[in-house]
Amino acid sequence: MQVRPELLRWARERAGFSAEALTRRIPQLPAWERGEVLPTLKQVEKFAKATYAPVGYLLLSEPPIEVVPIPDFRTPATVRVNRPSPDLLDTVYICQQRQEWYRDFARAEGEARLSFVGSATLASSFQETAAVMRSALGFTTEERRRIPTWTDAIRRFIEQADLLGVLVMISGVVGSNNRRKLNPNEFRGFALSDELAPLVFINGADTKAAQMFTLAHELAHIWLGQSALSDVDPGTAPSHRVEIWCNQVAAEFLVPMEDLRTEYRRQSPLDDECARLARCFKVSTLVILRRLHEAGLMNRDRMWQVYEEELTRLRAIPRSSGGDFYLTQAVRVSRRFARALVVSTLEGQTLHRDAFRLLGFSKFETFRELGRNLGVV
Repeated sequence: MQVRPELLRWARERAGFSAEALTRRIPQLPAWERGEVLPTLKQVEKFAKATYAPVGYLLLSEPPIEVVPIPDFRTPATVRVNRPSPDLLDTVYICQQRQEWYRDFARAEGEARLSFVGSATLASSFQETAAVMRSALGFTTEERRRIPTWTDAIRRFIEQADLLGVLVMISGVVGSNNRRKLNPNEFRGFALSDELAPLVFINGADTKAAQMFTLAHELAHIWLGQSALSDVDPGTAPSHRVEIWCNQVAAEFLVPMEDLRTEYRRQSPLDDECARLARCFKVSTLVILRRLHEAGLMNRDRMWQVYEEELTRLRAIPRSSGGDFYLTQAVRVSRRFARALVVSTLEGQTLHRDAFRLLGFSKFETFRELGRNLGVV
């Protein structure tokens, strides 16, 4: 089959494979890339599957230029902005398909447009916007203080956003493919704004504390009514005005300056106080350090010194994985979305094959068991 060698190299590099690594799976690859041998159609399909590339792309005359289909506000210095990975692109496409389905479902059900979507502008006070968000979500500092763990806190945060009408999807893999791990260094989350089906995706490969900040940041995008891809790193200084504003809203939403000043104990050792405040507000210690600096309680040089030390410590902590499949699946696709899709399918409004594709599995029993866990079967 006629496939240009440069298309093969493009697909391999796009997927992040070295020639040596992929050759172990496809021994004929070096000869193909040198143009000495032409692969068969079956071999091209196998190669496409291995590199997560559409077969049609491999038949083009030259490599396509791929861009993320939503505004990209990531920081160029910290991520591969010029070449989005297939994992990132496929995740955005999957979420867009889910959002499109839910928008049609909500419209058919006669659901009202959500007034908070696009209710803020960049001219809005970030303090007032954060207060409005906190009130709408019912997620106060006092409530978080009583929640024992970050896992419980992020679960509560998701539940409140779900009740408000936001589809919150958290996953560390592409779809349900546990072999395709998402890289938090490439992106931490994105928002797909819509008045009927606002959607937020959070990279579940990140820490629970980091996910808290990312969710607050992406919800700020929903309040702006603007879709966006973000890296949301407390250690970066975003150049986009939109990202600066959303970071300010997220920080004030999670760690209100007035509450921080009241809570801060000046006489306590910094490490102990950062850990205590992080537990109190259920955010990362990195967010606490930035807020202490913004409150004038720590100078910039000291903040960055401690910040780098804390970042090194956090990166060395292993992250847990696993858990109940059906609970995990509901988190991956959002309970609101999963519940609506199961009901629609059982009522005959949606084909099973379409439901399975959107959920990322193929067995009817898995689908039915998910429905039982959601309380709709």
